[in-house]
Amino acid sequence: MAKDNIKQTIEALRNKINEHNYQYYVLDAPTVTDAAYDLLYRQLVELEKEYPQFVTPDSPTKRVGDKPIKAFAEVTHSVPMLSLENAFTQEDIENFNQRISDRLKVTHIVDYCCEPKLDGLAISLRYENGLLMQAATRGDGETGEDVTENIKTIKMVPLRLQGNYPSLLEVRGEVFMPKKGFEKLNQEAAKKGEKIFANPRNAAAGSIRQLDPRIAASRRLEVYFYGVGAVEGNVKLETQFTMLKHLASWGLRVNPLIKVVSGVKGCIEYFEEIAKLRDKLSYEIDGIVYKVNNLEEQKRLGFVTRAPRWAIAHKFPPEEVYTVVEAVEFNVGRTGALTPVARLKPVFVHGVTVSNATLHNMDEVERKDVRIGDTVIVRRAGDVIPEIVAVVKENRPANARTIKLPKTCPICHSHVERIEDEAVAKCTGGLFCSAQRKEMIRHFAARRAMDIEGLGNKLIEQLVDSNMIANVADIYSLTQSELENLERMGTKSAVNLLTEIEESKKTTFARFLYSLGIPEVGEATGKQLALHFKTLDALQKANEEELQAVSDIGPIVAKHIAHFFAEAHNREVITKLLKAGVHWETVKNQASLPLAGQTFVITGMLSHLSRDEAKDTLEKLGAKVAGSVSSKTSYVVVGEEAGSKLAKAKELGIKILSDDEFMLFLKKHV
Repeated sequence: MAKDNIKQTIEALRNKINEHNYQYYVLDAPTVTDAAYDLLYRQLVELEKEYPQFVTPDSPTKRVGDKPIKAFAEVTHSVPMLSLENAFTQEDIENFNQRISDRLKVTHIVDYCCEPKLDGLAISLRYENGLLMQAATRGDGETGEDVTENIKTIKMVPLRLQGNYPSLLEVRGEVFMPKKGFEKLNQEAAKKGEKIFANPRNAAAGSIRQLDPRIAASRRLEVYFYGVGAVEGNVKLETQFTMLKHLASWGLRVNPLIKVVSGVKGCIEYFEEIAKLRDKLSYEIDGIVYKVNNLEEQKRLGFVTRAPRWAIAHKFPPEEVYTVVEAVEFNVGRTGALTPVARLKPVFVHGVTVSNATLHNMDEVERKDVRIGDTVIVRRAGDVIPEIVAVVKENRPANARTIKLPKTCPICHSHVERIEDEAVAKCTGGLFCSAQRKEMIRHFAARRAMDIEGLGNKLIEQLVDSNMIANVADIYSLTQSELENLERMGTKSAVNLLTEIEESKKTTFARFLYSLGIPEVGEATGKQLALHFKTLDALQKANEEELQAVSDIGPIVAKHIAHFFAEAHNREVITKLLKAGVHWETVKNQASLPLAGQTFVITGMLSHLSRDEAKDTLEKLGAKVAGSVSSKTSYVVVGEEAGSKLAKAKELGIKILSDDEFMLFLKKHV
């Protein structure tokens, strides 16, 4: 057979296999038997083996890679992957619908595209000219992990799109593990003495994050697609539902239960309809997602923070069961908050064995009057986090024990503070406590604190996990040879970081105070403390009454500051920082500074300085920088695209400085 004919035969086989995959996985209407499909697949494997020059990346035989990767690369989503707000009652949905109508300023009934909310792992796939180029997890919504090789192992994911697809398509979906696949996975794991997964969602997430794609291929994963990110090309998308029909026509699997309904009534009817089907489905769902069907209306509604205004997740009511509180332990979070956790007699709650439940804080413990030995009602909040709903007091045994807050941190043994009127109890050893270590170092190194560029989250994780840093003072004892041994840290990176660390030693008293992470002490409070006390020694000796003499510091903030400096562990770390060379210029008397008593407001984009640089410069000259214009404002500094603050300044007759005039003004006063 001539090579051209062989190439055509291979292409024809690929097309047939891809078409059969589409019929089977997307349309759920197989056109050949499994045996016939297997025969076509074997023919393709043999031909590609004999003629490797005709193998292409999108061949069905290339779904499973033969080599594990070393680590997942980071992927920045071109369009963020948003999370959803939750609703639990019909009233929540009515309020959501009212907000939609109010924002759109419409009186007609809004149509919603409804879909089952899958309990899996959100992913984003990028197709360029129809070819699958990249797959990434949601991550934090902005940045995820590259899991392309693992996603390719899922047979219902097309390696090449079909039909009249756009030149660029980012499609969003949910990877999940069907109930039967989950049961079989755990049965096989039990036989081998391996890890048992808690639920299908964890199993799916764990499978997608395997470094060896052959493991992911063995896990029986599936996927449904429900939305798009970036789209380029000649395609017109008018509604959510027609967009989904386009996805299906391009070979992307869409849930057949998706339906368009009118208004709240239609949403609730759909919710009740799917709730009845829930146990019969082959996969886990934990609610329904409602999306405004009209895409132009979605665009007008926009989003808030990381959630779209045009969609909401209506969660199913959580299942509740009875069990017994056998003990209570206190977990210490990354910010030092102590959370009481009930150790329960294991109980099965909606597909998961629960042995722990959060009690949130001591106010919650006291409000519910939970005691060790009590029979309690437990539910999975939002079908995920177990929590104690109530105590069955008629079953309380005579020897039930009251839960008491520990006096010292269970991790570092620093004192625990629980300030009156505050629900959360906290460890006061912020600079020392290992539970808070990573978060403390992130805060300490931040740009507005000690400003150590290059000391990012990934590196902090490595430094702490390898026990190279026990507290923030240890940053200043790092060596080039230690840093060079870390992953992705060559000589140049190590030298650059050490340079940044050395430069950070010269700071200001206000920045230093902010960097310590004292609860409630932000940048503004740090500046007020620095101006009032002038020296660290004076501040450390101040009592709560003296602290309250500082502008804007009330009794609660004063208690936090006093407790922080009273903790010996914190003072030890501060002493180490000073011995390492951290220093600052003596704080000048504010009244003697050239711009003392003047208030500035900055609006718009400055071309000569960043907003932060302009603010720092003004404050060093004694000025106060405010966020809003008032009659007390001395000057308003105006950059490009200035907004309502400029109009307000003109209305009040406040002096206005252009970008260039501001620079001349500073030169006169520096």
